[in-house]
Amino acid sequence: MSRIGPKDTKPELVVRRGLHAAGIRFRLHRGDLPGRPDLVLPKYRAVIFVHGCFWHRHDGCANFRLPKTNTEFWHHKIDRNVERDREAIVELRKLGWRVLIVWECETRKSPPTNLIDKIMGWIAGTTEEEEIPRPLV
Repeated sequence: MSRIGPKDTKPELVVRRGLHAAGIRFRLHRGDLPGRPDLVLPKYRAVIFVHGCFWHRHDGCANFRLPKTNTEFWHHKIDRNVERDREAIVELRKLGWRVLIVWECETRKSPPTNLIDKIMGWIAGTTEEEEIPRPLV
């Protein structure tokens, strides 16, 4: 798991390629913004995070299962990731940015044009904060 990098993951590339093909231009991993969003759309004052279902605890998703070994370590690590995500979103909202979270499991569905259509709808809309797919709660 140490080989999994924070940038240029397969789910992130699916979103980037789809948005670029749709004519949306963006910046990547801006370090001056809280949480270093995966995609920053300055024209729309919007950011997109592409979260891995395991690393960011996508509740109710088949891709999230806590490892059976060293569970205390993993529980603490993933809890801290989720807490850091919440903090970054709160800070971004205070700075006037709209926030979209795209979960990894959604990028695996075919065709990816459905996902890109959902993202394009969010970009064109006025919703301040959203997740794709929406939470199961």
